[in-house]
Amino acid sequence: MSKPLNDFPSVELDPDRPYDRIRELYLYEEPALLASIHRGDRREATRIINLLLVHIYSAGEEHSELLKSLLLELVVMMSRAAVEAGAPQAELLGLRFQNLTELAGIADDERLAAWLRDSVLRIFDAVERCQRFEVPLLVTRVLKCLRERAGEPLTREQVARSVAVSPGHLAHILKARTGRTFTELLREARVERACSLLAETDLPIAAIAADCGFCDQSYMSNVFQNLKKTTPKNYRTTFRDKRGLQPQDPKIQKNPR
Repeated sequence: MSKPLNDFPSVELDPDRPYDRIRELYLYEEPALLASIHRGDRREATRIINLLLVHIYSAGEEHSELLKSLLLELVVMMSRAAVEAGAPQAELLGLRFQNLTELAGIADDERLAAWLRDSVLRIFDAVERCQRFEVPLLVTRVLKCLRERAGEPLTREQVARSVAVSPGHLAHILKARTGRTFTELLREARVERACSLLAETDLPIAAIAADCGFCDQSYMSNVFQNLKKTTPKNYRTTFRDKRGLQPQDPKIQKNPR
């Protein structure tokens, strides 16, 4: 048996069925591993992979063919998660072929562990290369969607579906790129819409609140004052004073499209 490459304690396995215990652990850890790939969290993915490697070392080289089958399945699953996170499908298909070719020539557990680690790094590299180019575009599409549909009862799930990512991945990207949550960005879009209506129409503030997706006038006023440091009524008055407009000025449209 080769010397383990980590400090995890050894794991007791049934010598006749070590594969079953490894697969149980793999299935248990699978959701967390997929989530780490979606987040781009290499550290968490490495922790989970190291835990799996403990079981691999415990199983021994005599079971290498079973382990190869399991780990190839694991890498294919991670590749699918990477595609969902934005990595190009064609590139991941190429990696799968490369992984399969390399795996066929591995004869000991230490090389098997190194192969798994290398495969994980390649998957993360593919995701990160794509995100450097695709994420800014995705954020732009989300912000455009929020501005255009600010008056609707939007949910994070609906917006995520419109840009073809998971709700959790969307939340992570928005926070990382804008420093704000989905809810905060939606409120900002609704307040900006309210600003336009206050400036360009004579609609009552209660009607504007409803048009901008707020549950009532009071809630809109609270959110508006928090972001703009003034009330909706004062904003309307100040804007018109600066423009020299009067409530009945023909420049002010009653029902803008």
